[in-house]
Amino acid sequence: MYSAAFIFEPGTYDERFYTLDAQIEAAAASNPGFLGRETWQSEDGKRFNATYYWADLDSLKTFSQNPQHLEAKRDYQRWYKGFHIVISEVIRSYGDDNLKHITPNNRS
Repeated sequence: MYSAAFIFEPGTYDERFYTLDAQIEAAAASNPGFLGRETWQSEDGKRFNATYYWADLDSLKTFSQNPQHLEAKRDYQRWYKGFHIVISEVIRSYGDDNLKHITPNNRS
């Protein structure tokens, strides 16, 4: 399992942003290897994190080549003040079973 964390500071969104955002979300959801997404916001509201979870690296790579995703990456300065991507392999995930999460609860 892999995660791709998209950490960003938003700028000004326009109609094209919202259209691309919806298309990118649909592309992720239609990918058989897409497991889900969660979002976080910094306490001051200036920084956001959208983490996408993928069953395998090939699924993530396929998503990264989506034409709308590539367009958004190319034109990111129109909508974001800055961004940072962190791709990680999930090697373990665990909890007390009272908080549902996208990743499996695997204590081993």
